[in-house]
Amino acid sequence: MLQVSNLEVVYNDVVLVLRGVSLEVPTGKIVALLGANGAGKTTTMRAVTGLLDVHEGEITKGQVVFDGTDITDKDPSYIVRNGISQVMEGRRIFAEMSVDDNLRAGAYTTPNRARVDEALDRVMTLFPLLSPRRKSVAGYLSGGEQQMLAIGRALMQEPKLLILDEPSLGLAPRLVQQIRDIVVEINKQGTSVLLIEQNANMALSIAHHGYVMETGKMVMDGSPQKLLKDEDVREFYLGLHGEGMRKSFRDVKHYKRRKRWLS
Repeated sequence: MLQVSNLEVVYNDVVLVLRGVSLEVPTGKIVALLGANGAGKTTTMRAVTGLLDVHEGEITKGQVVFDGTDITDKDPSYIVRNGISQVMEGRRIFAEMSVDDNLRAGAYTTPNRARVDEALDRVMTLFPLLSPRRKSVAGYLSGGEQQMLAIGRALMQEPKLLILDEPSLGLAPRLVQQIRDIVVEINKQGTSVLLIEQNANMALSIAHHGYVMETGKMVMDGSPQKLLKDEDVREFYLGLHGEGMRKSFRDVKHYKRRKRWLS
């Protein structure tokens, strides 16, 4: 479904942020992209969705292919119409608009009214909490409800690929579990998912494959089972060491000095 090959991205003609990044999202699968703040995850998403220009970024090397079509440097509207939807970090809902208007805005590229109504019914089925709030002002929703609305809005154009950027950020554990279950259901309904996360436990519990980024490079990839067994992934992303013992933040910081997977 998605192939990113040897991608390099430069900001402001000076700062090299991505250095030879490659990843794949197979059709019908969930792929997790893990990494700390500043690793390059969001820049990778912008390169795929055509939003680098907004941030003074430019692809200087490599290629992005979606569903057999080269979309490298294509306009964002072209990419959306060809089947990629994204949910940005921080939700980015239209706070002063109603829930219903937020959702219908997500179907802007769909001219068929019947298909829009069908997509709306699907979203209400996936997110029953939003149904009684359709006329409510979106800015008054709880954090979890706003995240559901943001995901629902992205689904309104019936994408082939859904990109989620930190969907669990700032949510209580119970809500993280709900979002996790919803992502699984979306995937079961036929939508491929690229899940960009720092919450490795959540992401790897549902992913079919995972990648780990560090300072603009892919440093590891493999099955969730392989990544969860890796000592560095366990220590840095899960806070675990040895026989499941949690370490202090001071101890975890030693990971940055070791970086065994970069050696």
